[in-house]
Amino acid sequence: MNKVRPQTRIQRKNTEAILEAALSVFSRAGFRGATLDQIAREAGLSKPNLLYYFPSKEAIHIELLSGLMDVWLAPLHQMDEHGDPIEEIVAYVLRKLEMSRELPNESRLFANEIVHGAPRILDQIKGDLRALVEEKAAVIQGWIDAGKLAPLEPRHLLFSIWATTQHYADFDVQVRGILRPEANAHFNDAAEFLEQFYRRALRP
Repeated sequence: MNKVRPQTRIQRKNTEAILEAALSVFSRAGFRGATLDQIAREAGLSKPNLLYYFPSKEAIHIELLSGLMDVWLAPLHQMDEHGDPIEEIVAYVLRKLEMSRELPNESRLFANEIVHGAPRILDQIKGDLRALVEEKAAVIQGWIDAGKLAPLEPRHLLFSIWATTQHYADFDVQVRGILRPEANAHFNDAAEFLEQFYRRALRP
């Protein structure tokens, strides 16, 4: 059996540069619009050098997406059924908004994949993501049944949270064009608004 040889420091550096460049290119142009030439140029490598590490554009895209779902699910995993219901949901909202601030390219990569039918992550959506949503929807429904939350359909509540938080990454150009913020100052206003909005909506 052939053992996979560990990468050298230079190989690790080049792999990271390729993935970082690809994330930027894919988030701007989508999978169809991105080219290996664009990715190689942004990574500061020749195209033949890039192909030494990844055999195709799709291989790079799959590598990026493979780790993204875990990142995307992490904030929802943190919702604690034993915590205060409103505080747990508001904390989830703010974690999702922080992801839009800190990981905008990852958010746009995910959005582009979804818009195009999620061909590379559909199994994960129907599997791990669906299972987690069902688990947390049951927790939220339990809080509602106990009179601790307003009677809202749990899955659509989660969808609304995704929409109101990921908007700030996926529609960044529109948000900035309207608000003309100083750097990322608008995220502070968004956090304050969303916290007030969900606290009022969730209050029984």
